[in-house]
Amino acid sequence: MDYRPREFEPKWKKEWENRRVYQVVNASDKPKFYVLDMFPYPSGSGLHVGHPLGYIASDIYARYKRLKGFNVLHPMGYDAFGLPAEQYAIQTGVHPAISTAENIKRYRQQLDNLGFSFDWDREVQTCDPAYYKWTQWIFLQLFKHFYDNRENRPRPIAELEAVFSQEGNAAVDAACSEDRIFSAAEWQQMAPKAKDEVLMNYRLAYRKESFVNWCEALGTVLANDEVKDGVSERGGHPVERKPMLQWSLRITAYAGRLLKDLDEVDFSEAMKRMQSNWIGRSEGAQMFFDVAGSDLKIEIFTTRPDTIFGATYMVLAPEHDLVPLLTAPDQKDSVESYLNYAKSRSERDRMAEVKEVTGAFLGAYAINPFTNTEIPIWIGDYVLKDYGTGAIMAVPSDDDRDWAFATKFGLEIIDVIDKSKYPGATRQDKLGIMINSGYLDGMEVPDAIERTLRQIEERGLGKRKVNFKLRDAIFSRQRYWGEPFPIVYDPEGVAHPLPDHELPLELPTQDDFKPTAGIKSPLARNEAWSQLPGGWSRETDTMPGFAGSSWYFLRYMDPRNDKEFASKQVIDYWREVDLYVGGTEHAVGHLMYSRFWHKFLYDLGLVSTKEPYRRLVNQGMIQGVIESLYLQKEKQDGRARFVCASLAVKEEAEGREFVKIPVHVDFVKEYGSPNSYLNLEGIRKFAEWRPEYAQAAFEGPGGVFRDGVFHPSTSGQEGFKLITASEVGKMSKSKFNVINPDDVVAQYGADCFRMYEMFLGPVEQAKPWDTKGIDGVAKFLRRFWSLFFNKKGAFFVSDDSPSREEMKILHQAIKRVTDDIERFSFNTCISAFMIASNELQRVGCNKRAVLKEMVLLLAPFAPFTAEELWHLLGEEGSVHHGRYPELDEGYLQEDMIEYPVSINGKRRAAVEFPADATSETLQQAVMELEVVQKWIEGKSVQRVVVVPKRMINIVVAE
Repeated sequence: MDYRPREFEPKWKKEWENRRVYQVVNASDKPKFYVLDMFPYPSGSGLHVGHPLGYIASDIYARYKRLKGFNVLHPMGYDAFGLPAEQYAIQTGVHPAISTAENIKRYRQQLDNLGFSFDWDREVQTCDPAYYKWTQWIFLQLFKHFYDNRENRPRPIAELEAVFSQEGNAAVDAACSEDRIFSAAEWQQMAPKAKDEVLMNYRLAYRKESFVNWCEALGTVLANDEVKDGVSERGGHPVERKPMLQWSLRITAYAGRLLKDLDEVDFSEAMKRMQSNWIGRSEGAQMFFDVAGSDLKIEIFTTRPDTIFGATYMVLAPEHDLVPLLTAPDQKDSVESYLNYAKSRSERDRMAEVKEVTGAFLGAYAINPFTNTEIPIWIGDYVLKDYGTGAIMAVPSDDDRDWAFATKFGLEIIDVIDKSKYPGATRQDKLGIMINSGYLDGMEVPDAIERTLRQIEERGLGKRKVNFKLRDAIFSRQRYWGEPFPIVYDPEGVAHPLPDHELPLELPTQDDFKPTAGIKSPLARNEAWSQLPGGWSRETDTMPGFAGSSWYFLRYMDPRNDKEFASKQVIDYWREVDLYVGGTEHAVGHLMYSRFWHKFLYDLGLVSTKEPYRRLVNQGMIQGVIESLYLQKEKQDGRARFVCASLAVKEEAEGREFVKIPVHVDFVKEYGSPNSYLNLEGIRKFAEWRPEYAQAAFEGPGGVFRDGVFHPSTSGQEGFKLITASEVGKMSKSKFNVINPDDVVAQYGADCFRMYEMFLGPVEQAKPWDTKGIDGVAKFLRRFWSLFFNKKGAFFVSDDSPSREEMKILHQAIKRVTDDIERFSFNTCISAFMIASNELQRVGCNKRAVLKEMVLLLAPFAPFTAEELWHLLGEEGSVHHGRYPELDEGYLQEDMIEYPVSINGKRRAAVEFPADATSETLQQAVMELEVVQKWIEGKSVQRVVVVPKRMINIVVAE
C-alpha cells in the first residue's frame, strides 16, 4: 500500500477531536509537565510557514513527555486585543469583534491541519469578557496596593492611608514618585482630589501625566519600539512627544527582584543579558545642585561622583519641569524652537548613537557644590525626562556624549582622570588616577568614588542610591479594541475602583471605533457608556496589548473558573511553566511584564512560584526569499523595461541603473533557488497583478516579451526565462513572499511539513524557507512506511524475534533521538530517523518488536503517520497514549571490535577481536597473525602498543 497521508490525516484529525485524545486533567498520579507556546495574534493574513516553527518544536516535546509518563498541559489560545486587529478592522471596515472571530476561526483550522496536541477545551481569548474580567481584577489589585521597600512586598493602600493620617509620609519607605514630605495634619487637611493625587504617587497601578509617543493618524500612544525615525512603524505616520494623563504600572518597584531572579531560570545567556541590560542596575549617588540666584535645586543621579570636579555644565531633558522656570527671557525663542524640535523625536531615536548634537542654552546657571563655580544649564534631547531624574551633571572629559555636546557648543572641558597607566581605556572606563580634583588627586578611580560618596552624605548634598534604567510601563491606549479600565471618576475627578461584583466591565459595542483626534479614545464618543449619573464618568482609555498576555498561562490552568482567575488547588498542582517556546521579539516587553505580574501575584499568595517560566527556548525565524525583477530606471522607447538578472549585471557595469521591484513568489518558478525565474506565464501574471507595468518590455537572453507577445532573439533560444534576483529576508505580506502552510500540507502532508521544518536547522537559528530538501523528508516517510509492507503492497509484519543487529539499530535510534529531543536538537533527530530507516531496510527488518517501538519513537514528530501504523499493527487506543521506548544499553555494546594494526605507525591490516579482550591477549594474538608475521619477518620487535578499543601498533627496529 502506498503512503497516502492525505487519506488518513483527515481521519485521525477528526478521531482525535471526537475522542478528546489530548484532553488533560488537573490532578494525576503522574508527574506534571507544562509546555507553553507564545500564543498568536490572529491577524487577517493567517499563518505563514514561519509561524508554526515554535509550535512544532513544543508539540514534539509535549508529545515526548506524554509518552514518557507525564501529565502534560499543552494549551493554546489567542492574544486577540490590540492595535494590529483594530488596524485590520479599520482597513477592511469590518468591526474588530467580527474580524477577530473570523481570524481565530481561520487560525484554528490551520493549527488543526498540522496535528498539534493542544487541549482545545482550555482555549482562551483575551477579548472574551470571561477572560478579561480577571485581567481587570488583577489591575485593580495593583491599583489597591503600594510597594513597601522595607518589607520588600506590596501592601494594601488603605494601610498607607492610615500611616499618613497618623504620622505623615516622612518615615515611609516605598516605591513612589512622591517628591514632597507632609505631616499627618497636612494630610488630614487635604481635599479628596489632592489625596487621590498623592496616593497615585504610591500605587502600583497609577495615573499620572507622562510624556508619550502620540501618533495622531493612528489615534494612540505608541511604545518606543513602535516608533522609528519619528514615525510609526505601522503606517509610517508622524509621532510627537506629548504630555498626557496615562495609566502606568510601577514595574520599577520590582526591578531588583526581576534582575536577581534571572539566576533562578533556565534562559539562554543572551536572553538573560537582554533582560539585565533592560533593567540596567547601577550604583551611585543622588545629588542636588543649587540654581544660582534662586531657591530651586536640580536633582541628578550619577554613577561617577568621582568626576564631579570635571562637571562644567548641566543638561536637562527638554520636558523637565524646571525648563520654563529656568529659561531666561532672552533665550525664550531659541528654547521654544528647540522644544518643538524635540517633540518630533522618539525616545528610541534619542537614545540611539548621536549623529547630530543638538541643544539650547537656558540662560541660567547652577553651582557645582565641590568647586563652588557657576556652570551653565542647557537642554538637550539626549537626556530623557523619565530616565533617572531627567537631568545630568555633564563631565565632557569622561563621557562621550557630554564630550560631543561640549565640543559642539564650545563648553569647558577639564581632564580629571589620568589614564596613561591604562592603555586602551575609554572615557567611560572607571580606571585611572585622579587629577585636577582637589583632595581626590592621586587616588585611583574606585577609591575616589567611595571617598566622594562619603563626602556627599557628610555634607548633606545627597545620598548613596541604587538606580535602574527600567522605567514604569505605560498602560493606557487611546484605542477602542482593548480591555476597559474598571475605574470610574467622581465629579471632583477622584479615581475609584469598580467593586468586584461589577466585573467584567464589558467593552461596549459601537460602530464608530475609529481613532479620534485630540488625544481621546473612541470610547469618549460613547457618552451613553462613559457618562454616569451624578456627574460620575468612566475611564475611556483601554489597556494595551500586553495586558492579557501578562498572565494568560495561569488562566490555561483553570479556564472556566468564574469565581477566581484560577483556583489555588489547580495552581499548586501546575505551579509554573516548565517549557516556554517563543520568539526573541518578545524578549523584553512581554517577558518582563509577565514576570512582574507573576511576582506581584506571588507576593499576594495567589501563585506558588516566584517566576512564571522555568525554561525558555527562543525559536529562530524562518525567513522568506524575496524575489525581485530588475527595472531600468529610465524608460526605453517610452515604456518600462525589465531585464533578466544576468543582463542587469552586465548592463550595470556599462553604467545603466536599475531598481528592484518585488514580485509575488506565486509567479516564480524554482522559488528560492539561485536559478529562480519567471516564464512567459509568470510574466503575464505579473503584468495582470501590477497593471501599471502591463505595457512594459521584459527582456532576457532568449528574447523580449511585450504587449502580450513573445519575440524570440535571433539565436532562437527556447524556454524563455527571466531570472529574478533572490534575497533572504523577512517573510511578510509586504514582500509578497508569504508561503501558506496549507499549500505545503496539501502537497506533502502535515507530517512531512512538520518534520521538514525541524530538518531545516537548529530551532533557535534563523533560516530561509527552502523546499529543495522537502522531497528528502517525503522519501524518508515513504521509506519508513514501506518497512511495514511487502513488495506486493500488502501489510506484512512478522512476530519473529529480531536479530541482535536489528535490535542494535533500534536502540541506537532510541538513544540518538531521545538525547537530541532533550537537547531540543530536532534537526539531528530527523537525521537519526533517516539513518535508522535506511539500516532497517538494508537488513530487511519487518519484525513487530522493532517496528512497533519505531512507531512510538516517531509519534511526536509524525503523529498522523504513527497513528495510522499503530492501528495497522492491531494496537488499541491512540499511539499518543502509549509508552515511550526504553533504551537497553546492552544492545549498544559491541561483541567484536575492529582494530587497525600498524607497523611503526603505518597501517598494515584491520583485524576484529572480542570487545572484552585484555591488552595481554591482544598483544599475543596480534603477533600470531600471518599478515603481521609478513611485515616483521627478520626484524626485532621492540614493543607492542595497545590502545584499548582503538588501535594496535607494533614497533620494530628498522
